[in-house]
Amino acid sequence: MTQNPFTELEQLENLIGRLGGRAQVEIVERIPYNDHEFPIHCIVMGSAAADAPVLGYFGGVHGLEKIGSEVLLSYLDTLLNLLDWDGDLIQRLQRMRLIFMPIINPVGVYYGLRSNGNGVDLMRNAPVEAMECNKIYSGHRLSNRLPWFRGDSEIMERESAALCRVIRQYFFNAPVSIAVDLHSGFGIQDRLWFPYASSRKPFPALAEALAWKRLFDRCYPHHFYRIEPMSQEYLINGDLWDYLYDDFVKQQTEGQVFLPLTLEMGSWMWLRKNPLHLFQRYGWFHPLKPHRKQRILRRHFTLFDFLSRCALYPESWQCPTAENRQRLMQEALQLWYA
Repeated sequence: MTQNPFTELEQLENLIGRLGGRAQVEIVERIPYNDHEFPIHCIVMGSAAADAPVLGYFGGVHGLEKIGSEVLLSYLDTLLNLLDWDGDLIQRLQRMRLIFMPIINPVGVYYGLRSNGNGVDLMRNAPVEAMECNKIYSGHRLSNRLPWFRGDSEIMERESAALCRVIRQYFFNAPVSIAVDLHSGFGIQDRLWFPYASSRKPFPALAEALAWKRLFDRCYPHHFYRIEPMSQEYLINGDLWDYLYDDFVKQQTEGQVFLPLTLEMGSWMWLRKNPLHLFQRYGWFHPLKPHRKQRILRRHFTLFDFLSRCALYPESWQCPTAENRQRLMQEALQLWYA
């Protein structure tokens, strides 16, 4: 397909071949660029029941942050090997649905670009305007020659639209759904962000977010994630997850929960021992030392396993009564928005 090997796509296609009949695989979009077509794959595993909880993993929105794609490919490989013998995992998948889109921006991943082939930052591409936000890194429409370019105000990029179609198809009708979007390039600590990124207004599912955080803290008291609304760190225009969540709220039914999370891997800590990596193309976003990369490829598997259990047993973190939700909302406001 391309002159140079597209290692991540080759790994994905190899994993798809090993899946066989254990998953449905669809190419949800083909992106033309430089006389080639780059596919965007969506893998669906597990139950086809309409009331099955859904857990989805997404990577490669920013192509330069390809470590997110590599983590998901590593996790898929682990799941495939477990499915050969692990009866517990097989039973779990009979009751829930897993969605994988490991390479959402294939042109960006292949060419080492933050943007897609049109120079658009896909995570700033949705029709969402941030409040109190005028920084260039927050998203702009000055020129696609500059980073963080938002693209056309009327038409979303094909990669962004493909992600939105998958979310609407599989997540919006599920009673419980969780999405995890993997990124890198910010901070020295791994963060789990939830909406909003475009506003400092409280997230409507703030009570559930706090209940989920407390459950995670209790089960894994030594975890290394900082859990917070993204607006705690900075605001951006055009955030895809803000756009999708607000769209979900418009058709949400009683008791339905959708929790979109962004896993921001704290890549600055990879630079502390090797600051000269800052001057290499992937140094800011990707672990360059082999031993460090191996550690990152397995670092988040405990979180992924915990999320699958949360999807299966939502009563452990959902708020069944108005009184309980109100109490948690007040505590969450004090924790994150005081």
